[in-house]
Order: sequence, then C-alpha cells, then structure tokens
Amino acid sequence: MWGRGGPAFPHTPTLLKGFIMDQERRVLLAHGGGGHLSRELIEREILPRFSNEILNALPDTAALTVPGTHILFTTDSFVVQPLFFPGGCIGDLAVHGTVNDLAVSGGRPLFLTLALILEEGLPWSTLRQVLEAVRRATTACGVSVVTGDTKVVRRGQCDGLYLNVSGLGMAWPGFQLSARSIRPGDAVLVSGTLGNHGMAVLVAREKLFLETALVSDSAPVHRLVEAMLPWTAEVRFMRDPTRGGASPPCCTRPPWAAVLPLRSRPCPWTPAAAAVAEMLGISLLHSPCEGRIMAVVAPEVTQAVLAAWRALPEGQGACRIGQAIAPVGRVSLHTTLGGHTLIDRPQGEMLPRIC
Repeated sequence: MWGRGGPAFPHTPTLLKGFIMDQERRVLLAHGGGGHLSRELIEREILPRFSNEILNALPDTAALTVPGTHILFTTDSFVVQPLFFPGGCIGDLAVHGTVNDLAVSGGRPLFLTLALILEEGLPWSTLRQVLEAVRRATTACGVSVVTGDTKVVRRGQCDGLYLNVSGLGMAWPGFQLSARSIRPGDAVLVSGTLGNHGMAVLVAREKLFLETALVSDSAPVHRLVEAMLPWTAEVRFMRDPTRGGASPPCCTRPPWAAVLPLRSRPCPWTPAAAAVAEMLGISLLHSPCEGRIMAVVAPEVTQAVLAAWRALPEGQGACRIGQAIAPVGRVSLHTTLGGHTLIDRPQGEMLPRIC
C-alpha cells in the first residue's frame, strides 16, 4: 500500500522513471558465490574499512612474517546443505577446505581452530558424526585442532550447524606464487576430474535419485603440493577450484588468459558429473571441487609434475588441460567441433550452500 509520503513500508521498492529502485540494498545469496558480486562486496564494503598491505592482495591465505619464520594463516566458514552428502560431510569438508587453502598458498598445514555454531535441538548423534569426521580428517592431514569455540542459537536460526575453521601453516621455501608470474607457454594442470563436489551436493540436496556413482571429490591436497617441492621455482600459480569452479582461477586478477585445447580429448570430468550437469544445464567449469589443485607451471617441468601427482592416490587423474597465452584476461575453451568459446567467472551464486 502506498501512502502520501511514499511507500508505506521502509523497504518497499519505488518506481522511478521506469526502473524499480530498492531504497536499501540487501545481501543476496549470490554475494557468497565467488563471482562478480562477491568481488563487489569485498571491494566496496570490506577493503575500504580494513585496508592493509596483506589484505589488499586478497589472498586465500595471509602470508605473515614473524622474525625467523614465514607463516601462513587462513580462515573459512562452512554452511553446506545438506550436512551429509555422498563422499563426505560438513566436518571433513571444513578440514579439507582449510588445509587446502594453506597448501595451495605454498604452505605446510600445522594447526586448526574449530568453532561450532549449533542450532537448539540438533541431535547429539549428528554432532558426534560431524566431530568424528573432523577427527578422522585432521588425523589423515597431520594437523591438530588447538583451540575453538561453541555457540548455540535458537531453533530455526542455524539450519543444524555451521563450522568456522582457521588454519596456521609454515610456508615451504622456494614458492613465489602469483598470477603476475604466469608467462605465455606455461602449462595449465589439474590434479583430477572437475566439478564432482558441486554435483554430488546438489544431487543430495535436491534428492535426485539417479543411478550414478557420483560422490564428492572432497580430499586434502597438501601432499600434491609437497610433490612439487623439487620444482618450486617453476611453479607460477596454484589455486583450489572451490566456489565458482575452475573458471575463477583462470580469470583471476591480474588478468591472464589460457587456451584449453580439449578438441582431441574429453574434458577432465566423470561421466556421472557430466550427465547431471547436462541435465541441469550447469557448466562443470563452474561447479566446485574440494579436493583438486589447478596449477600453472613452466612447460619444461610439466611432465615431471604430472608424474609426481599421478604417483599419489589423490593425483591419479592429473592431466594438462591448457596453455597460458598473452595476458589479455580471457580464457578460450576449444570445443570438440573445432570452434572455441570464452570462459568467464560466474556472475553470482550458481550453487549456493555448497561449502
């Protein structure tokens, strides 16, 4: 209802010259999706308030120099829905996500914090399952939970439970990782198939009873990083393709470009994930992974890195998917028909509540 002085309610949209104008902007799910809206939120609301030399680089992990030691520090929150999905749950996902952020920043993960936000009425059996998953994952990754926190909110305010995990690690000597280091001719590598995590969570959430063996790729990647230690000077850039999938790492700033020459071979994804993505109209290049590395390396070490990755169980599907070209900020995917299409980061949140 409209009053004489304007809208009857403070947040009612106002019609102005043919456009709908919202008097107060609101946070959208898309602001958490790792795409353009996420970048806008960070650049407009966070950087102006907390600007400093470390934060301004927008790293996944902050590199902190302590006298005599180079440490890495990161934090992440996990709100995946559902809490349990094929191949994992929110507990091991939180450990893997934090460990992987440290690893792809060139670090050896050592310590974690664990903060629990629990909803009133959460079954103890659910909490115990999640905590056991955290325990198993930290043991497998060789890290320790050294501090934490617990909060309980009223029923209906938390969707079961959320986790916040921070991680501390030691930087491996020799890595100088930056998109600015990428040179034309460098090889773009991935450690395995892409998009399985996003598709597995989506199938579980929407209760799509499909006859597929689709499971999440959630896993730690720190051993894959350690396998590259003999060639640290030739490793230009690393990223784990989580929210937004494989496209945001390729479209990272400063802009660089790559050609993904996939005409003669299928893209690195499983038939099950490809089938679900095709059915739902989602590109697997935009579907998250939680146990993969994308790396850009000098061409002369490409085969050595791939061999080192393939020697590990978590890297047996490693392959070269592309080549860096002149840094013009566009990524071109060669198609099986001999043409090409441009790949960009997603505009918003295609798959919310995925991690």
